[in-house]
Amino acid sequence: MSTTYVLVHGAWMGKFAWDEVVPRLTALGHSAVAVELPGHGEDNSPLAEQTLANYRATVIKAVEAQSEPVVLVGHSMGGMVISEVAEAIPDQLKTLVYVAGYLPQNGDTLLALASQDQGSLITAAGANPTLLFAPDYSTSTIAQSAIESVFCADCDRQHVQRLIDRHKPEAGAPFSAAATLTSQNFGKVRKVYIETWQDKAVSHQLQRLMLSKTPVDKTLTLDSSHSPFFSMPDALVAHLTNLD
Repeated sequence: MSTTYVLVHGAWMGKFAWDEVVPRLTALGHSAVAVELPGHGEDNSPLAEQTLANYRATVIKAVEAQSEPVVLVGHSMGGMVISEVAEAIPDQLKTLVYVAGYLPQNGDTLLALASQDQGSLITAAGANPTLLFAPDYSTSTIAQSAIESVFCADCDRQHVQRLIDRHKPEAGAPFSAAATLTSQNFGKVRKVYIETWQDKAVSHQLQRLMLSKTPVDKTLTLDSSHSPFFSMPDALVAHLTNLD
């Protein structure tokens, strides 16, 4: 049976994150649409204008363009976005899938969730910080020397280089935007979480903490870094096509 997937990337990435996943899904007879969030990847919308609300609007537009309810997949920061989309249009979604995604409760911000992460290299203190801010703190980047260890320690050189070459500053405002979620809307959409055991961006410790507060209908696991779409796309696709 064919399924339509809408795929939402995380911070400091773009829809290129799904380049290994989309053809694998379509080869199996499914439809797959990778969304480019504003200010990411090939989209050069001004970062100063970016909000969680316009990320949500971009994904809603992609979902509403489909002819049937979709499986909506969010990686990392994309978990915040797909949660907001579920609140807005729950009846147009079959399942939410969080791939190492931030899984908020009502009122949570990404920053508040990330502050509880004891295993992330992004938030780790040290003499050589991984997270670098613009002078006005409006945007941030990951130090180039840390991109491999943060995102893709189990990836081949080609995919590590892709992450380095396509790394762009990330708007700060969406990180501090509080999720607005209700049991009537967000709460009624089926949810699956794909845990990534070797994750150094959204650590497995934080993933388990979020799951303890916001139970989901099913959990799946990958012994991967933060970027299983590059390091083990076949295994990730196997999970995406076996959600029931």
